[in-house]
Amino acid sequence: MPKANNLQLQGGTYHVRLDIPKDVQAAFGGRRILSQTLKTGSRSEALHLRLPILHAWWSQINAIRDGKLLGDGWQEDVVQTLEDLDAITQGQKRALVGETAPPLPDVDPAFKAKLLNSPRFMEAIRMLVGDHLKDGIGGRVQLQDELNKRLKDILQKRLGADFKLTNEQSQELDTLVKDPASYKARSPITKVRLASFRTYRLEHHVALKTVDQQESKLLNLSEHLQTTGTSLDFDSVSAWLQAMKLSSKTKQQYLLAGSQFWQWAMTYEPQWRQSFKGHVNPFEKHTLPTLKGKAKLEAKRKALTVEEVGTLYKAAKEQNIGALPDLILLGVYTGARIEELCQLRKEHLITVDGVKMFDIVDAKTVAGIRQVPLHPKLTALVDRLSKASTDGYLVPTDSNNKYGIRSDALSKAFGRLKTTMGFDRTRVFHSIRATVITQLVRADVPDRLINELVGHETGTVTFDVYSDGSSPKQKLKAISKLPTLTTV
Repeated sequence: MPKANNLQLQGGTYHVRLDIPKDVQAAFGGRRILSQTLKTGSRSEALHLRLPILHAWWSQINAIRDGKLLGDGWQEDVVQTLEDLDAITQGQKRALVGETAPPLPDVDPAFKAKLLNSPRFMEAIRMLVGDHLKDGIGGRVQLQDELNKRLKDILQKRLGADFKLTNEQSQELDTLVKDPASYKARSPITKVRLASFRTYRLEHHVALKTVDQQESKLLNLSEHLQTTGTSLDFDSVSAWLQAMKLSSKTKQQYLLAGSQFWQWAMTYEPQWRQSFKGHVNPFEKHTLPTLKGKAKLEAKRKALTVEEVGTLYKAAKEQNIGALPDLILLGVYTGARIEELCQLRKEHLITVDGVKMFDIVDAKTVAGIRQVPLHPKLTALVDRLSKASTDGYLVPTDSNNKYGIRSDALSKAFGRLKTTMGFDRTRVFHSIRATVITQLVRADVPDRLINELVGHETGTVTFDVYSDGSSPKQKLKAISKLPTLTTV
């Protein structure tokens, strides 16, 4: 939790946070915490940047307590009132010429009382009625139009008097009063709801990067709904997907973000449940194009041969591309993921039953948390990296983004290198992991042991739940079967 200065460090970046007082949480959509990234890892800078944000939040809270702040979705309430007034006007005009008019809607008692108790309003009505009644049917019709205009003016003035409108709100209100049809349906995926969803996800330990990526996708959908004026349903989601020139795999990630938001809102947002009662999840049952046969095979990431890895290592070393040569060696003799390697620290070098091992304490999956023996070819390299380390990490890198990911720069460097050497997009650093698995298979290492080394589940209860796995010596014997790079 943040300390008294309202700062919290998340993945190397400071965020300013504020606990929302209980008496105003309902006005924030039930949220309990306000949080905003300060986009800096400097504490002194964060202390300065937090002040205007905290001031704005407390101003908003105080305005809510004073009853002077327009709530989220006020535009829809205004448009609905304006449309009701227009419907009343049209109905009364039809009644004047003998047509059947719909019944008048109920009027807000407080609003009605305020009008009747206003001497200026009653005097204006008397003068208005007196001027037009003498002109017969034509005057009465014109009277309805005049009343419509006066009531809209009163509505606008009342909002301006009862609430603290920003300049933007005042301009928007003026536009709506003049032309209610100019307002497009507001997306139900509001910033307030997204902020609540964000807080919920972070409280449930969803990775910050995942939260940010899904929020970006949901904002994209919200903008689409706002621009097109469409409702959130299967058809609008389908149209949204079709408008994006993305792969089916990426679109599936958009659908996943939407579905998870929908499920959260249906569980924790009472107003959402009411609005979408009886509606099916609009992010489900979409059919996306899939690659088949030869096309699917060609698009799949492919393993590098041992010779190709050796060629890439040699080029990285000759071009002196930072820590990339060492990273390639670590990859080809462990089969570990690139970020797993970049997160290794000196204290992760352990000895178990006389076998030196890498202790991978965090990974993409539960199975990825494992211990991998040092291949004999890595002993000298690891000793050198450990002695040279200035920050505790074995692999030096300048890359450390707000999510705490250290491999970005090296991953991009590998991408540039392999492209200049003629490798296509199906060959990436992760291909080295496939190289290792292929070589272990060809060395007749049992599938179960391969899964333990690279951090994959076996898919069986016997090994995934009950077994403590192979011994360090068994793992060392297996990984020692990996072939040596001839260029090293």
